[in-house]
Amino acid sequence: MVGVVALVMAVASLSAQSTDYVAYIDRYKDIAIEQMQKYHIPASITLAQALLESGAGKSELAQRSNNHFGIKCHSWDGDRTYHDDDESGECFRVYKNVRDSYEDHSIFLATGSRYAFLFKFDHTDYVNWAKGLKRAGYATSPTYAEKLIGIIESYGLDRYDRASSGAAKETVVHYTGSHEPMLAHDLVYIVTRQGDTMQGIADEFGIPRRKLMRYNDQHRYYVPAKGDILYLHRKYRRARKPNMHHVVAEGESMYLIAQMYGIRLSSLYRLNEAEPATFAPVPGDIIRLR
Repeated sequence: MVGVVALVMAVASLSAQSTDYVAYIDRYKDIAIEQMQKYHIPASITLAQALLESGAGKSELAQRSNNHFGIKCHSWDGDRTYHDDDESGECFRVYKNVRDSYEDHSIFLATGSRYAFLFKFDHTDYVNWAKGLKRAGYATSPTYAEKLIGIIESYGLDRYDRASSGAAKETVVHYTGSHEPMLAHDLVYIVTRQGDTMQGIADEFGIPRRKLMRYNDQHRYYVPAKGDILYLHRKYRRARKPNMHHVVAEGESMYLIAQMYGIRLSSLYRLNEAEPATFAPVPGDIIRLR
């Protein structure tokens, strides 16, 4: 009798999990597809990671902090919370909403040097993506890749990886933007085109215009010119190694140098003990980057 009771309880538990997973997938699949079409990360991988890391959105971290991917506070300037994970009281990122969590997860992978090799795989190759995430150290579980693959295959999540080729059209939110996100210094950026506006770019990438302005050290009346570099998230306080110094060339400003190396303009002035109102670099000046 005990065995029968245990079996019934196990079946009930699996049934509840299945219901939760299906509801979660239906709710967030469109965001996962959007992210795939912006950053080329398989939608199946994004959904499987979110399901696993957040317990289908029911974990304490997901419900209290909208953190659906278990991303910790490394290099994080936003709100934070503390939660027991591999160690006691670890720091985790806090998001205003679930969409921000998905966007940050994409940026986290797209800009992390240890994940760069993953983008050599096709966005339909969820097996190598899953194994690569484990190899890169995304999670400590020795069976992390197998868990992701099992979720993808159990719930047919790979059908969303084919969304851009026309499959599952009834569920697709197509990314129709004209700018291709690129990577420099582990930062995602775009190059502007003739006729671009900050509002148009903000709408294209789902970033508030005010934030986009702040990320790029710009004033409210700025109009991008063709060929400008615009970062899609916050720049660093100092350049990435091995960039230590920059020799100023003809026509270069502090702002242009800041954009070249992905540094916040205020930090660049501070590193060089210069005043924005009075200092203008001239050719041959050596600008400190770190």
